[in-house]
Amino acid sequence: MAKAPISPQEEPKGTRLNKFIANAGVCSRREADNLIADGKIKINGNLITEMGHKVFPNDKVVYNGKQLQGEKLVYVLLNKPRDFITTTNDPQNRRTVMDLVKTAGDERIFPVGRLDRNTTGLLLLTNDGDLTKILSHPSHNVKKIYKATLDKPLTKKDFESIKAGFTLDDGPVVLDDIAYTSASGLEIGVEIHLGRNRIVRRIFEHFEYEVKHLDRVVFAGLTKKDLPRGKWRSLSPKEIGILKKRK
Repeated sequence: MAKAPISPQEEPKGTRLNKFIANAGVCSRREADNLIADGKIKINGNLITEMGHKVFPNDKVVYNGKQLQGEKLVYVLLNKPRDFITTTNDPQNRRTVMDLVKTAGDERIFPVGRLDRNTTGLLLLTNDGDLTKILSHPSHNVKKIYKATLDKPLTKKDFESIKAGFTLDDGPVVLDDIAYTSASGLEIGVEIHLGRNRIVRRIFEHFEYEVKHLDRVVFAGLTKKDLPRGKWRSLSPKEIGILKKRK
């Protein structure tokens, strides 16, 4: 007797082949597309050249005669120091954040968003591509808090102007919150979910202040508690669960 068709709700959810290959640590997804197109990938003994092919839990994926294993998901929180580039590699051979997390495991992990070279603080690295997309998109209102140290005290007038919102060349700027964090007026706390390039520095530059030091102290509810500068730690299952609730 013929089997009843599987309903969409019952059908198992597969992983795109290029994502599976990338998660296995072979190469990037784009490079995986080339491997597929060149006929270098077999699934269950069959040559696969279809880009959108899905891999399911019992499938045997082989490349260069070696069976690939789906990579476990890794979540690493780094307290980034100055003078490290937020990239996976640098043509100029400058130090990158990847140098600081070498001992985090064999999995290929990537930074979620960026911190510029002279900005310190929290940076999340993971191989969870779906979570990365969510945490990187402004529509999900990911909470980021920075501590900015200025070259001169922030006047009350400029404080109120920043708090009220204003416009830069690339669009409006609306902060979630801003506060003085020192009596001198030199240290300012900024809560923002905008992800535009150098946005915090540019906010103060617009009002003719130089940011002497910028530190990200909160990212997506994660804090620097018990995490020294230049060190990393794995997220706890509870922390991972909270992040994934955003999906």
